[in-house]
Amino acid sequence: MVFARRLSVVAALAVLALAGAGCGDRPASSRVGPGEPVKVIATTTVLGDLVRQVGGAHADVTQILKPNADAHDYEPRPRDVTAAAGAQVVVASGDGLDRWIGAIVKQSGTTAAVLDVSGKLRVRRPGETAGEEASKYDPHWWHDPRNAMTAVAEIRDALSVANPQARRTYAANAKAYLVELEALDAGLADCFAQVPVARRKLVTDHDAFGYLAGRYDLTLVGAVIPSQTTQAQASAGDVAKLAEVIKREGVKAVFPEHSVNPKLAEALAAQTGANARYMLYGDSLGAAGSTGATYLSMERANADALVAGFTGGTERCAIPRIRASTGRA
Repeated sequence: MVFARRLSVVAALAVLALAGAGCGDRPASSRVGPGEPVKVIATTTVLGDLVRQVGGAHADVTQILKPNADAHDYEPRPRDVTAAAGAQVVVASGDGLDRWIGAIVKQSGTTAAVLDVSGKLRVRRPGETAGEEASKYDPHWWHDPRNAMTAVAEIRDALSVANPQARRTYAANAKAYLVELEALDAGLADCFAQVPVARRKLVTDHDAFGYLAGRYDLTLVGAVIPSQTTQAQASAGDVAKLAEVIKREGVKAVFPEHSVNPKLAEALAAQTGANARYMLYGDSLGAAGSTGATYLSMERANADALVAGFTGGTERCAIPRIRASTGRA
């Protein structure tokens, strides 16, 4: 019912947005003019960063979600429909996280190519196979850097089709960034190796870190909101059961998320004797200047917080080869 209501809202917004653009205007062609950057819509903050890394000066990126925004409960705006109408490529995260982009694309009338990154992933959580209903998937695929590598390759190819004249630049940017993603993956593995496997017990605000846990051998003890979407509600019974598990398992830290109200996680930590000092970036990058401003720095910051939480602050994570990338040529 909620999603159906959003569709009707988007439809109404689209009429107003496109009417305001002028009766003679039409959605932009999928062709890019000589010397022009390709116009790209990226739904999430993670995708916005990845597209900028690949596109550099040859991509004009409109990112729908803002830093620390929650993709699960986003309400489309008139400007989203207008932006989509002028795009040549739309990049979606998929697996239900940003399902609202389908309505935006439809109502804008754009002829843009739409890339659903989740459909191209090579790494999925156990039990997940391509072709199943999207709601069965964990949509937080980027917390395994190997999936980010796949996304970068797909973005490179989509931009190259839309703007062939910049194909070499996209290829060079993607190649350089893939080297950094490989360094990130290796660095994260080294960081978590500092912590004995038995102490890598993870309790978070919601179930957003399954890919991270699968890649680096962390144990998912539970989540305050026992769902892959923050729109779900935690019952008193769920919280009480999780508190019992935390005590029984000797969990040292509960990790709140920057884009979720931390009060319940903090209360759970206080009740069980765990700490809640270390926060994670789950669904979104952080604001400019924060430790999570880029994909690379976000994953490094998460690893640092997790290692500190697992060890009571005696160990930290440093990956000196990772820089805070802001864009490319």
